[in-house]
Amino acid sequence: MNYECISDTNGVFAYLIHNSENPEKTTFITTPDLNFQAGFIIYPDDSEIPRHFHYPVRRSIQGTSEVIFVREGSCIVDVYTDNKELIASRPMGKGDIVIFVAGGHGFRMKEKTVLFEIKQGPYPGTDEKVRF
Repeated sequence: MNYECISDTNGVFAYLIHNSENPEKTTFITTPDLNFQAGFIIYPDDSEIPRHFHYPVRRSIQGTSEVIFVREGSCIVDVYTDNKELIASRPMGKGDIVIFVAGGHGFRMKEKTVLFEIKQGPYPGTDEKVRF
């Protein structure tokens, strides 16, 4: 697998999935206990996903997990512990994905970059962020 689990002795902070990742079978990257479950689901030719909906399951979530997809350009992602200590800096390019599950993060753009972001809502605004 061509992905990286960014962690230290206190736990996992992020998963970085490179565009070159191409598993041959269904592979989940995150663990079932996290706020996000993310992975590759592989379907054979002429298969389908039957129409469905999801039950309104009540969930209790603490924190904000995020998924960032680099649609265009390139950047450096910096990953920090809950104590604001830098533990990893990694390049990201077009098609790469990072999933943040704990700690802090920042980005440094190397060129014009378009990021696509998914996070849990509702979003209360920037007052829920701690900048450091």
